[in-house]
Parts: sequence; structure tokens; C-alpha cells
Amino acid sequence: MNRTRINDRSARTRSGNPGSARGGNRSGSPRRAEGRVGRQTSPQGEFALPKTVTSALPAVEAFADLDMPAQLLGALGHEGVTVPFPIQAATLPNSLAGRDVLGRGRTGSGKTLAFGLALLARTAGRRAEPRQPLALVLVPTRELAQQVTDALTPYARSVMLRLTTVVGGMSIGRQAGALRNGAEVVVATPGRLKDLIDRGDCRLDQVAVTVLDEADQMTDMGFMPQVTELLDQVRPGGQRMLFSATLDRNVDLLVRRYLTDPVVHSVDPSAGAVTTMEHHVLHVHGADKRRTTTEIAARDGRVIMFLDTKHAVDRLTEHLLNNGVRAASLHGGKSQPQRTRTLSRFKSGHVTVLVATNVAARGIHVDNLDLVVNVDPPSDHKDYLHRGGRTARAGESGSVVTLVTPDQRRDMSRLMAAAGITPQTTQVRSGEAELSRITGAQAPSGVPVAITAPPTERPPRAASSSSRGRRGRAGRGRSTGDTARRAARRPSAVGAAA
Repeated sequence: MNRTRINDRSARTRSGNPGSARGGNRSGSPRRAEGRVGRQTSPQGEFALPKTVTSALPAVEAFADLDMPAQLLGALGHEGVTVPFPIQAATLPNSLAGRDVLGRGRTGSGKTLAFGLALLARTAGRRAEPRQPLALVLVPTRELAQQVTDALTPYARSVMLRLTTVVGGMSIGRQAGALRNGAEVVVATPGRLKDLIDRGDCRLDQVAVTVLDEADQMTDMGFMPQVTELLDQVRPGGQRMLFSATLDRNVDLLVRRYLTDPVVHSVDPSAGAVTTMEHHVLHVHGADKRRTTTEIAARDGRVIMFLDTKHAVDRLTEHLLNNGVRAASLHGGKSQPQRTRTLSRFKSGHVTVLVATNVAARGIHVDNLDLVVNVDPPSDHKDYLHRGGRTARAGESGSVVTLVTPDQRRDMSRLMAAAGITPQTTQVRSGEAELSRITGAQAPSGVPVAITAPPTERPPRAASSSSRGRRGRAGRGRSTGDTARRAARRPSAVGAAA
């Protein structure tokens, strides 16, 4: 179980010359693979997956069976990761050889490591010129970018590769500086990367390995024009890999236009349920929904609660705090530092309830999270699957609970049918034993709480807030002990509410 969790969060690696093992040529302009790939039947709402023309290499049973740099194998061993997940075992022999890859797997199936190993391995040994990265990972959200970066970093260091993250909500000047200093691997959201290219701070003509992670969400979010514009700028003949939890028809354009005879591997159809995940639809009365939600939030243990809008998220968070529940909000209206701080507090347990919009539906990994609650039912089955994917990750068990009022029942039934899920449906009321049995719900303390910075966050805040301008520059030469003594004499800094 431990190995599996580490495996899923990890990502990365192998050496070689990118582009040296590719079959066929790719022109610089977009082209379609007409007449070269067959089409298979597909699940409802998905395009027919391309049929591989060139036979794929067989799957491996262990990372040690792959031709990877010794440093990467050593880093994997140090993390206790020796046995690949199915999507890794099937795709890595081919991606390490330079083949294009189309991989579909549910959240938690190990997609990040599947593309990360190949990307780092095929980039190892090369050095990027200023503003000219060699490998690119495109992701739809800041949170997913940070997760990919965190997973890749220790492995990138093992093969001496520099990695930088390019996302909105953070200093574009610092990101431009990192690119000027040279970065072999860039993990980016499409909008910010385009901004840096328009400023002249980045070029993609040396990118030999390109990955699209969660491509379907990028198309859903309206990034398709930016994604295609960026892909048209990468080096012709380079390797391209597309990984996603769902492959709807919006992604078909990307597959036909940019993947050449890809190796196709699918782990669990997008409509398939995770065997370790329970699905509950709880029928509630509208007047009792807020109380029911509060009791679930007051349970022992952490929970993510999803709502449709940031205003609804903020209102529920305030209500929970006023009722004694340690809650914090996460949505697109928060700055990136706020979002990062909130996630850190939730992962550490300093905050027990994360109230979020769909911004948290992908790209967030939290160990031992066993409950996700859809306070507002999702709008379609893809959103449901991705929200639920925050729990029951990498072999762990978990439950997804959706609160449904009478007027939402018909739409919810259709959604579940589209997702291929047969949930357990129960009529519940606040305070009832059945609600507690399913969710662990209990009465809240009713004593208002405020979320302040945990002790580990306070020292750097105290130091930065107490020294600015000329005084701050002079203070850089002080010893750690002197700084600590000065900080101890000041009033302790208290973080803002999450």
C-alpha cells in the first residue's frame, strides 16, 4: 500500500537522445494521420481510440527491466518504488524508445510517473540554452502543475536536470528569470507559457519531448487554441505523449493532429468505477441540506466538499468555521500563494475540511483521504469522476457522497448512468444514525474557530514581515541564532484565516 502511494505521486526518467528512436518523419505543420490508423469502437461520449500500426513493445514487470539511467533507478529504489503500475509497465518500454503514446487511466493510476520517467530519461545528459527548454509538460491547472513538479523534482535532480514551473498567479518575472538561466524541463499551464513566449522569454523550437496531461480538461476549459498554438511551435519530429483520465471527442483533434502511430494503452474505461470506491447518493430535503452538510464536515477525519461557485464555497466555509469546523476554501478567486498554503494545511491536517470548486477536482493528491462530498452535484459525469478521484487513489479505499434534493434526482440518475456507476441511494436527515454510518457525520461543537498559521509557517513570516528595504538587506548577514533571538523578542505573527 505504501509503495503504491509513493509510486503514484512520483514521476520520471531515462537517458538518451530524444528523437533518435522515432519511426517516420513529422513535418513542422500540423497533419492528420488519415489512412494510417484504424478505429475501434468506443464507450459512450468518447472517440474511437486509434489502432497502433507498429507493434508495441511488451510490458515489463519491474522498473529494473527498463533501460534507464542508473541514477534514476537508484532514485526509484530510494523511494521504495520497484513495481510499476499497469499504465507504466505498458507504456514505458515504448515511450523510452521514442514512440508517441496515448494513455488513458483514472486518477491515481500512475499517469504522472508513466510520462515522467520517459521524459526525464530521454532528456538526461543534455543541457538547455537560455530560454530554450528541451522538454515540456502542459497541464490545465496550477495545482496539477505543482503536483507534477513536486513529483518530478527529486528524479530530475538525480540526473542533473533543471525543472521550472510556469503558471499564472505567480511572478512572471521570476519565471522568466528561471527560463533565462536555463531549464531543461518546463511544467506549464498554456496561458502563462504563451505570455512568456509573447514576451520573448521562451522558445519551444528545441523541445524534443512534449506531454499533455489531462488533455480533456484543457479542452473543456477552452485552452484548445492555445494548446494547438504551442504544439505547433515544438521541434518537428519530437516525441509527444498525451495522458488523461477521460478521452472525449474534444481530444480527438489533438490525437489525430499531433500523435504519430501512437502506442495506445487504457487502464479502466473512463466510465468505469474504481473497485475500492463506494458511491452514495443521499436524498436530502432542501431545508435540511445545510445542517446535513455541517454534520458531515464535523466528522473525524478529513473531507473535500465540492460546490459549484466560489461564492457558495466562501459562504459554506464561513458557516463551518462559525460552527466549530476547521474549514478552508479553495477556488479560482484565491491567489496562488493562498491556494498553496490552504492545500498544505489540509494535507497536514491543520485544516480538516477543504471546501472547493472544481479547481481542486484534478491535480491534488492527499494521502489517506477517504471521503469526497458533492454538496452541489456535478454538471456532468466527467466532473463526477474527477471529483471522486481525490479519494480511493492508488489502491486505497474511499467513498464519494452526493447530496441530492428532490428536484435534482432525475439529472443525477442520468449522470450516474453516463458514468457507468450504480450508487447506493439512501434517504437521510441530519442527526440520523444512517447518515453517521455512511459518512461519519456528527454534531459540530458550535464553538467558532479561526484558522491561524501553524507553528511551522510562523518563523519565516515573522522574519519577512519584520525586515523590509534597507534594514532587510543588512540583516541578511546575521547569523541564524541572532535572527532567532530577535524574532523571539517580537510578538508572534498570526496567519490570516485560510
